Amino acid sequence: MPKLKIMKLKTLIKAIVYGISAIVILVLIWWIYPARTPKIKSKNSIASLEYIAIGGVEQSVLIRSHNKENPILLFMHGGPGMPMMYLAHEFQRPLEKNFTIVQWDRRGAGKTFARNVPNPQSMSVRQVIQDAYDLIDTLTNRYNHDKVFLVGHSFGSYLSSIMVHEKPEMFHAYVSVGQVVDSHEAIKIQKKFLIREAQNRGMDSLALELENGDEMYYENWLFKFGAELKNSTSFLPLILSGLQAPEYALPEVSAVAKGSSFSSQHMKYNVLDSSILKSVKYYKIPVYFFAGKKDYTTPFELVERYFNQIQAPRKELIYFENSAHFPFFEEPDRFCVELENVLLSSSY
Repeated sequence: MPKLKIMKLKTLIKAIVYGISAIVILVLIWWIYPARTPKIKSKNSIASLEYIAIGGVEQSVLIRSHNKENPILLFMHGGPGMPMMYLAHEFQRPLEKNFTIVQWDRRGAGKTFARNVPNPQSMSVRQVIQDAYDLIDTLTNRYNHDKVFLVGHSFGSYLSSIMVHEKPEMFHAYVSVGQVVDSHEAIKIQKKFLIREAQNRGMDSLALELENGDEMYYENWLFKFGAELKNSTSFLPLILSGLQAPEYALPEVSAVAKGSSFSSQHMKYNVLDSSILKSVKYYKIPVYFFAGKKDYTTPFELVERYFNQIQAPRKELIYFENSAHFPFFEEPDRFCVELENVLLSSSY
């Protein structure tokens, strides 16, 4: 074998060995090094990763702020079991200057699921909403506030719309990201979008399959066509980001997918008799809808239709042109600016 080829082969082998060694070391660090959240260097700051007993279950709560007297901003993650804490390090640091940011892995999700798998019978919309009310009471009492700002993403927006409708007195304002409106209407829009995309890409057999097939296949193709993440065809960027979350030890990272599956399987919808579109038409507090212009997971055009139908003392629809279903991940700087604008426009 020529000397040059031997040298190239040796270089390739070394690169593979170094790569495998780096992965092994990283895995060992994850296993050994406990989950933590970075400190914030400020006199009145808080950087707390803790478990709070809520509804008889110890649930993981991350609280971060440069000044714990700042207004509380609670995130309600999607899924129903896909935690946002897993991605928080990607976008929320600027917000910590003017808000006390709270990320919460609900029962059946993320770190909470990794610590204790809840009784499947406790997995219901009513129970999760009651958990949220209890957590808000804990936070407002601890930090001497009477209300919180609420951000709901995807399934979290379904919960949040119900919450601010039931107890508006608990909230300064509601920010919806990827609002869940009506599942039946969403599926109709998704089907048209997927068939159109398949036809435009010359995938006629797929278009026919989608025309006659089951919506169980839709999520995969929503990713493939950039309607979940605009610039990715899979979950991979979210997974890689989550692996970098300091708040998660490796066993907790591995539990994220299991918790998401568990929550989806066991969640009982026992509050509304119909969709948000038909049930929640009036908000007593300011509402802001953040919509990715490429989002067909919770189709932006359906969000727009809902926005035009509702009444509220103040309402705004804010489009994210370069995002699909995850504006906080895809356009983090713009996302933070728009949330700061919500604070500036509030009566807080």
